[in-house]
Amino acid sequence: MAMRVKDVMTKNPVTVRGSDTVASVAKKMAEHDIGDVLVCDDKDCLVGIVTDRDIVVRTISQGKDPATTCVSDIATRDVEALKPDAEVSEAIDAMRDKAIRRIPVVENGQKPVGIVSLGDVAQARDAESCLGQISAAPPNN
Repeated sequence: MAMRVKDVMTKNPVTVRGSDTVASVAKKMAEHDIGDVLVCDDKDCLVGIVTDRDIVVRTISQGKDPATTCVSDIATRDVEALKPDAEVSEAIDAMRDKAIRRIPVVENGQKPVGIVSLGDVAQARDAESCLGQISAAPPNN
């Protein structure tokens, strides 16, 4: 039986609004010890994703003020998303084809219910691989 995305995803992803400031999102990432947040509209539907790298590359390196820059100004739009019942192989194919490391998991009209990362897939497929072991290790704060 094929492994499903819902079996390996991180549930209850952290979400923000496009009007939130980059500084507030960075603080939220630090509080939750995560490197990404999903951007939702006022109906709680997925409209984008922001990673810690986006904050550095699209805000800090460009001289923008994180305290006044809105998340909507730096978010990646047209986000690849999967349904919870999608096969893990679909996530792997999408990550490979789009050169991405994280895919939001949505249901009921684009409402986020999880996020699946390259590390999640590595742990599920081959926990003894180098990437599987690194992904399973506790973060070094």
